[in-house]
Amino acid sequence: MTGVVVGRRGRRPAGSGVQLTFEVIAETLRERIRSGGLQPGDPLPTQAVLMREFGASSLTVQKAMTVLKEDGWAVSRPGKGAFVAHRDHPDNEAEADDQDGREVTEPASGTAARVEALERALADAVEEIADLRHRVQALEAGGDEQGH
Repeated sequence: MTGVVVGRRGRRPAGSGVQLTFEVIAETLRERIRSGGLQPGDPLPTQAVLMREFGASSLTVQKAMTVLKEDGWAVSRPGKGAFVAHRDHPDNEAEADDQDGREVTEPASGTAARVEALERALADAVEEIADLRHRVQALEAGGDEQGH
């Protein structure tokens, strides 16, 4: 990732044109799929790998994955992870319009993908909350020993 400077928390001034970290992650993964580096059915990098690669928080990586799933680039398999979706992705609007009469909108699969993404995000949030609860308890236990 060269030439893009994004704050760890993904904030940007209004109208700055700088991509947020989750957008950079999502676009990088889309480009890997477009270039053939990731094939349909291949596992996407894990949350931990993406956090290290981009210096991002777990929530930022989760948001990027949610975007990819909502846009049909990725699917989740509970307990297995996220995988490259099995479908073609037009790289521009001209190609999107030239679909030989195929339905461009996908109400059933689009809704199913969003529900799946939300379920995964919820499971990840529950995991994150449990981790935070554990950290707070550890800090409180350490604070008690120091007389706080």
